[in-house]
Amino acid sequence: MNSMLRKSVLGIAGVAFTGGLFAGPVAAHADVTPVKTVPVAAVQADVRADKPDMGKLLPHGAPANQSMIELNDEQVGNVKAIIAATKKAGMDERAAVVSIATALQESKLENLGHLGDRNDHDSQGLFQQRPSSGWGTVEQITDPEYSTLAFLKGLKQVDGWQDMPLTEAAQTVQVSAYPDHYAQWEQQAADLVAEHWTS
Repeated sequence: MNSMLRKSVLGIAGVAFTGGLFAGPVAAHADVTPVKTVPVAAVQADVRADKPDMGKLLPHGAPANQSMIELNDEQVGNVKAIIAATKKAGMDERAAVVSIATALQESKLENLGHLGDRNDHDSQGLFQQRPSSGWGTVEQITDPEYSTLAFLKGLKQVDGWQDMPLTEAAQTVQVSAYPDHYAQWEQQAADLVAEHWTS
């Protein structure tokens, strides 16, 4: 063993020995009250890194006068389809909140076909997109994945949509006659994304 290596080993051993001497007497006076332990698995279950942060989902908080509806299995399936399409588009949870709030306002998350006189022109699908306005064919816009991707393509083109109030971002894409109505669904949309983003 060369002398430099020997000095390093002896130095480390001396530090460890000295540390032990100092730790001994101090530890003798330490509080020995039993501490309740929690299994690591239980701690990890409470802190889910994959669960979306509500601060990110609702960066401006939820506006006043929120609406909420009970969802059936078909509507929940459409929520999941919107979330899957959002991920496919490479967009984040906030984009999913904007999309779901928009679909809640436009169709109550029901994939609507043409409703004749009860419908707005030829609007169809979750987002009430119009074939005559270039959103796609009837078959395309009544496909939840396609219609979501079409909505998100429009959202991506809105400069600074991430920092806008939800209703302003949605309105810029949708050009609705009722531009403020999207805001009422923001809390339910955020709750749905929080619940289903990782499911």
